[in-house]
Amino acid sequence: MGLFDIFKSSTPAEKAQKLKKKVTEKYGEAQARQKAIDELIQTRSPDVVPVLMQRFTMLVEPQTTDADEKQMVFDAIVAQGEQAVRPVREFLKKSEAASSWAVKILEGILDEEKVVEIVIEELKRLGVEYTRDPEKKEVLLHFLDGKQGPGITDAAIALLKDMSDDVKMTALRTLGTLKDPKAREPILELLIHEETAKRVQTRCVEVLHETGFEVQGHREKVEKRVSEPYFVDKAGVVKKRG
Repeated sequence: MGLFDIFKSSTPAEKAQKLKKKVTEKYGEAQARQKAIDELIQTRSPDVVPVLMQRFTMLVEPQTTDADEKQMVFDAIVAQGEQAVRPVREFLKKSEAASSWAVKILEGILDEEKVVEIVIEELKRLGVEYTRDPEKKEVLLHFLDGKQGPGITDAAIALLKDMSDDVKMTALRTLGTLKDPKAREPILELLIHEETAKRVQTRCVEVLHETGFEVQGHREKVEKRVSEPYFVDKAGVVKKRG
């Protein structure tokens, strides 16, 4: 009896748990890891998706092998269609790592409008509280760059109050791509707030320039925070010299 024959009578969920260690074995034999991954892929069951998703949370050498295995897992999960959505969403909710892969998979299965809804929902759930690694919020915000849909601007505006300056910077970038006038006042308030870090203030100025938002109502305070090559013109718009 071969090593993998012992799993033939197992349910997909049981098989996934038994093979989890091999699927996520970073330093083991690539052939054994790939065989375990293929064994789970062949079940074509959503019950194995949570373990397959774990493959995205680790890196193996060489990089070409890592990329090939991740692409294999990605293609297999997307091929499952809508039955894979629930476990992928659960992974996105519970895991701090590999958020970009989860979103990419959802994009491969669902239409953009639905993925936007899921991303906004997750950003709201995460809130503005401190997290050890803010990368997840940054990844989700990057996905919203330039997208259209209800709630996108509000989700990005909310994160201007995040505990992480990196998240604030990413939220500003997203708002810069949206150019929604609703964001004008929150950006100005962040810029002139006494406790806003200098680099965040600088990004606020850049976004005001990119969007063309006027600074009326805050001109005096804004001018104190604007430095070369930026300036506020007579019309109250941030301009850039050169």
